[in-house]
Amino acid sequence: MEAENLTRVSEFVLLGLSEEPDLQPLLFGLFLSMYLITVLGNLLIVLAVSSDSHLHMPMYFFLSNLSFVDICFTSTTVPKMLVNIQTQSKVITYGGCITQMYFFLLFAELDNFLLTVMAYDRFVAICHPLHYTVIMHPRLCGQLVLGSCVMSVLISLLYSLMVLRLSFCADLQISHFFCELNQMIQLACSDTFLNILVLYFVAVPLGGGAVAGILYSYSKIISCIRAMSSAQGKYKAFSTCASHLSVVSLFYLTSLGVYLSSAATHNAHSSATASVLYTVVTPMLNPFIYSLRNNDIKGALKRSFRMKYKRDNHPET
Repeated sequence: MEAENLTRVSEFVLLGLSEEPDLQPLLFGLFLSMYLITVLGNLLIVLAVSSDSHLHMPMYFFLSNLSFVDICFTSTTVPKMLVNIQTQSKVITYGGCITQMYFFLLFAELDNFLLTVMAYDRFVAICHPLHYTVIMHPRLCGQLVLGSCVMSVLISLLYSLMVLRLSFCADLQISHFFCELNQMIQLACSDTFLNILVLYFVAVPLGGGAVAGILYSYSKIISCIRAMSSAQGKYKAFSTCASHLSVVSLFYLTSLGVYLSSAATHNAHSSATASVLYTVVTPMLNPFIYSLRNNDIKGALKRSFRMKYKRDNHPET
């Protein structure tokens, strides 16, 4: 019976944020603008770090990876949503839905791991400045990013395979603007106990471990800053991690808020609306947080634009 039900499923319907026809042009313009800002802003960070030798340091290496992941993270959901609004079609194929869910989970987990790695980097830089270059050498930085990628791939693959074992019946409407894991599990008409068990036994330790790692790093950072005698030294130490702390707070607080509100209200539509905060708004704001609060990034961007201006207006003859 399960196999029969599963073979009948060829597509799902993404209900989106609103079914009001008058709101569709507004939603299209709003999300297109936010998507373009996200891609452009994060791409500028990647280009600035890769092209400026002053930024060839572990902190900016991790930042450029985070910016690239944010582009991919947003690209898993928003383009499909824009296409659905433009074509007035809410259909997504079964294979497309599973693929979208897999890549969304992959980049969400990668965001999570990279933020934890960046917290560790700030801990080493502030609490062990004399040994920073020895500890955070390029090989270790590469291994940390690679390890984060491998873990993210395995976790998202596990979740996706667990969804593939589920069967679906008549109601194939997803009350979201993308194929969200919890929505997929709720739609299933087969037993989902194993899926929920795996979800909590994997998501809770990993998510809790990442948050615990970040909190531990910042508790040590605060202790080190408090032990400094110079007020200028305290300000300089805090300013190096202020941007990362802002991004961490934005990412985890919005994610936590979405899932707490959905658990409290059991309203799928309000959960979909709230999820815009961490799926679209947070990746869009990250480049502004880092560029506005970081003089190195601002300097690199200014030098890049200055060099481009010189090349365009004074070409070599």
